[in-house]
Amino acid sequence: MANTPLDLSQLALDRSPREDATPTKPRRKRWFTRYVLPIGILCGFVALLAAAAGRGLMPRPSVTVVPVVVKRAEVQQAGTTLFQAPGWIEPRPTAISVAALAPGVIEELLVVAGQHVKKDEAIAKLISIDAELNVQQAKNLLAIRQGELKRAIAERDAAQIRFDNPVHLQVQLADAQSMLAKAQTELAKLPFLIQAAEAHLDYTKSSMEGKRSAKGAISGNIIARAESDHAASLATLQELRQRGPNLQRESDALDKKVTALKRQLELLVEETRQLHEADAKVQSAEALRDEAELQLRQAELALRRNVVRAPMDGRVLRLVAAPGTRVMGLASNASHSSSTVIEMYDPDRLQVRADVRLEDVPMVTRGQPVQIETASSEDVIQGRVLQLTSSANIQKNTLEVKVELIQPPPTVSPEMLVTATFLAPTIANSKNETTESERMFVPSRLVQSGDAGAFIWVVDADDIARQRPVELGGSSGDGLVEIKSGLNVTDKLITSGLEGLKQDSTVRVAGDDQNMGIN
Repeated sequence: MANTPLDLSQLALDRSPREDATPTKPRRKRWFTRYVLPIGILCGFVALLAAAAGRGLMPRPSVTVVPVVVKRAEVQQAGTTLFQAPGWIEPRPTAISVAALAPGVIEELLVVAGQHVKKDEAIAKLISIDAELNVQQAKNLLAIRQGELKRAIAERDAAQIRFDNPVHLQVQLADAQSMLAKAQTELAKLPFLIQAAEAHLDYTKSSMEGKRSAKGAISGNIIARAESDHAASLATLQELRQRGPNLQRESDALDKKVTALKRQLELLVEETRQLHEADAKVQSAEALRDEAELQLRQAELALRRNVVRAPMDGRVLRLVAAPGTRVMGLASNASHSSSTVIEMYDPDRLQVRADVRLEDVPMVTRGQPVQIETASSEDVIQGRVLQLTSSANIQKNTLEVKVELIQPPPTVSPEMLVTATFLAPTIANSKNETTESERMFVPSRLVQSGDAGAFIWVVDADDIARQRPVELGGSSGDGLVEIKSGLNVTDKLITSGLEGLKQDSTVRVAGDDQNMGIN
């Protein structure tokens, strides 16, 4: 049986159609289950995810919030401890920055932190060699200007003398008058000179003719001399006759010159101009002298400002600048820190900034007595409430309250930690029974007005902004306004990002507003 050969042909299937077999239906296509159904499931999942995310996928404006301030009105017996709050001491109202009024480099600090200083006491010194040279230069310039002023005054005095006593013009006038008189004298005696010349001409003529007639009896030289004398007499007569018009013109010119000099002596035009010009030079020299004096004062002021002095009696809080630090002084581009040398404070004017829990805020009133305890003082320090700052902190759930220290001891200083015990204030006509009521307050600037009345923007637990209509009460005088109805104690008030905010819009809370309503 083992040797029996296998017939594999018997295992073959007969796939030829049979004549008596019924035809089968074609197999149905499976594209619906393979494509449509998975895509539909995916789209449904995406739609479900979008519905679950909702408004979280849309852009949301960022806002900051503050809580509602709840004041609990509680009347207790005066002096009873109401609550305690931690805090720290700080100067009242602020620390005083002592700045260098002149630019330069600090050469030496003359105080240390915590030192008591008097008003005008030296705090620091700047390198002053440049300022000293500027003072010397200003003094030299002032000396030059004073010399120029003296010279201008001398010129003005001389011009005034020339104006009051114009002797130089009088000399010229006298010369002209003398020349005119001389010309007139010559003109007056001219006819007599002509007459004398004519007589002399007749004499020389008769002498010449007589000598010619006796030509043989006398020598020729005598005749020639007689002829020469006659010719000279004739020339002299002709010259005298021609001198008359010239003398007349000279006399007229001198007369005009005398008239002009008299007019010039009356007007004194040039002397007036010189006097006014000298006055102008004196005024200019005085202005330059005054400017030099001003520059000297400025240089001396800059030199004095190289020593930084205390503006008041007080105590050094901290040293801001060190030796070698450059300070900018009163330069227009100087910042606050670039000129500050030290910070100081008045040890008699201190305050405590206490962090009061929001549930204790209703028991805080202005002028309320407070007891301050600190490790640096064995005795309890008395104080009183100055004001609420309205600066709430959501993380700490507190509100800052300023407390004035009454006669603080010398052992306390700013930045010391303290414990403030708030006592019940004295109220007129009060009874020993304790009554309590809660009142809600919000910063007044958060209240807006609409057609339906006053409303406030709040954000709910789902980060949705809503307009909450409110009924307003009275103002507390510290930037808060009472809300009689419309708000809950747990509401969060929107303080920033109100621009473009719409009802029921989704927002993103960035945090609490630290600077809301600081006083």
